[in-house]
Amino acid sequence: MRGYVSWDDRHATMKSSSIFRENSEKTERWIVTNMGRLTPLLLSSLCITLFFTGFFVYHQNPFKPISDRQFLSLQPQIDPKCDLFKGHWVPDKRGSLYTNSSCSTIPDSKNCIKQGRPDRDFLSWRWKPDGCDLPRFNPKAFLSMVQGKKMNFIGDSVARNHMESLLCLLSREETPKDIYTDDEDRNRIWYFPNHDFTLSTSWTKFLVAERERRDVNNTGTGLFDLDIGKIDQGWSKDLPNTDIAIISAAHWFFRPIFIHRGDESLGCIYCNLPNMTQITPEEGFKLVYSAFFKHIVECEKCKEDLVTVLRTISPAHFENGTWDTGGSCSRTSPFGENQIDLESNEMKIRTSQIEQLERITKQDHKAKKFAVLDVTKVMMMRPDGHPNGNWGNKWMKGYNDCVHWCLPGPIDAWNEFLMAIIRRLR
Repeated sequence: MRGYVSWDDRHATMKSSSIFRENSEKTERWIVTNMGRLTPLLLSSLCITLFFTGFFVYHQNPFKPISDRQFLSLQPQIDPKCDLFKGHWVPDKRGSLYTNSSCSTIPDSKNCIKQGRPDRDFLSWRWKPDGCDLPRFNPKAFLSMVQGKKMNFIGDSVARNHMESLLCLLSREETPKDIYTDDEDRNRIWYFPNHDFTLSTSWTKFLVAERERRDVNNTGTGLFDLDIGKIDQGWSKDLPNTDIAIISAAHWFFRPIFIHRGDESLGCIYCNLPNMTQITPEEGFKLVYSAFFKHIVECEKCKEDLVTVLRTISPAHFENGTWDTGGSCSRTSPFGENQIDLESNEMKIRTSQIEQLERITKQDHKAKKFAVLDVTKVMMMRPDGHPNGNWGNKWMKGYNDCVHWCLPGPIDAWNEFLMAIIRRLR
C-alpha cells in the first residue's frame, strides 16, 4: 500500500542505523590515530563516503517518486472565497497547452486552424479572476484527482465540445483508449488505464423525455414535445455508475417546444398559438432543470458522493444575422466587460439555471455534492473563439458556426475552472 511502512521495515531501519553508528565510532577513532599518515586526497574521499552513507541511512531516499497526495499538495491553491467567474481576459504569450496537430482527437469541425483559420491571436489569452489567479491546467494533477473515477459530460454538442477539450489536455499526460462509440458518434467513452479514469459523453437535447412531431411523410417538423415528468433514459441509465456528472443542455430550447407533465399541458415556447399558455425560454429552463435536479437528489441507485457540476449556457456570437440567415462571427480579439449585454437572454437563462440548483442545494441531499461552472459571462467576452466559416462542413457550405468553440481555444479555460472546482470539493 502506497505510503505504508511495516514494523519490519522500521525495525530494519533502526538496526541499520545502530550498526552505522557503531561502525562510524570505530572509523572516527582510526582517523584520529592515523591522521598524520593520510594524504589530503584520501582524507577527502573518506569524508565524502561517510557523508553519503549517513545521508541514505538516516534520510528518505531523495530519488523516490513523491506520492499523488504529496504532488497535489504542491499545486497552487486558490482562495476558497474568490469568485473564479468574475474577472477578465488578459494576454498570455504562452498560448495553449496543445496544438491542433499535437492532439489527434480534435474533430475536423473544431480544428479551426486545419480548416483554414488564418489568425492565431485568439490562442494567446487567459482568464484572470479579479481576486485571485486561476492556475494553468495541469493534466498530471487532474488525473491524480480523478484516479479511479468515472466522469460523464451530459448534454448537447457543446457538452461534447467541452469533453473534447479535456481529452486533448489530458492526452498531454497519458494517451487514452477509445473504447466505445455509438453508430451516430454521439456517445463516446475514453479510458485512461494508468489512472483507471473513464471519460465519457452522453448525448441529450433537453435532459428530459422528448419526442419530435412528424408530418404525414414521417419527416421531422422541428416541433418538440417535452415531458418534464420523465427523464431522458439515454443518459440517466448510466448515472448510477457515474462519480462526476458535468451537466449542460441549452441550445435546443430556442425553437417551438410544447411542455407537458405527464398528460398535463403546461404551455409552449415560441408557439404563439391561441388558447395556449406562452412560456418564455428562461421559464422553460426552470421547469426542465428543476426536474433534472430532482432526479439527481432522489436517485437511490446513484453513488452517495456523486458530484454534479452545472455548466451554465454557453453564448453564441452571431452578428448580422442568425445561423440560417448569413450570421457570422469574424472577430479576432476578446470583448471587454463594457462591450457585453448583461441583460441578454443568455444571462437570463444562466440565472434560471443557477436558481434551480440553489433551490435544490438548500435541501438535505446527504453526501451528494453540487457546483456551478459559470461560463456564460466569461464566454460572452470571447466572440473570437468560434469556428465561424472554418469548420469544414461539406453539406452546409455558407453556414457559419458561432455556437461551438475552436480547439485549441478559449473553451480550454472551462477545464481550468473544472479542475479548481473539483479541488475545492475534495
